Amino acid sequence: MEVINLDDAAPFITLDGSEIRELLAHRNSAIRNQSLAEARLPVGGATREHYHKQTEEIYFITHGTGRIRIEDEMREVAAGDAIAIRPGLKHKLWNTGCGPLRLLFCCVPAYEDSDTFLTEEGPV
Repeated sequence: MEVINLDDAAPFITLDGSEIRELLAHRNSAIRNQSLAEARLPVGGATREHYHKQTEEIYFITHGTGRIRIEDEMREVAAGDAIAIRPGLKHKLWNTGCGPLRLLFCCVPAYEDSDTFLTEEGPV
């Protein structure tokens, strides 16, 4: 049995600038075809717009409020919202709240920097 607690997952920064804690993936478990991680954006923070050629994602907002853009569609999001992101769709997430924006995200296939394609300039 594999159980990983969020507090034990070491944070790292992805290509889009998100701080993530990978809970389950091929890098740390027997899971081979998907990954589950938590991402955190500080107050006023945002990811860099990007897309994935192969990976489809589900974002599930657990804390805070934000705004997401997928292609040309913009929407406010908050704790309890689940967002579907198909492969090839450009997306960007902003924290518009007064506390950290936290979300779980599931990727199939598992998240890889090599499948992340940035579509805007900016600091990482």
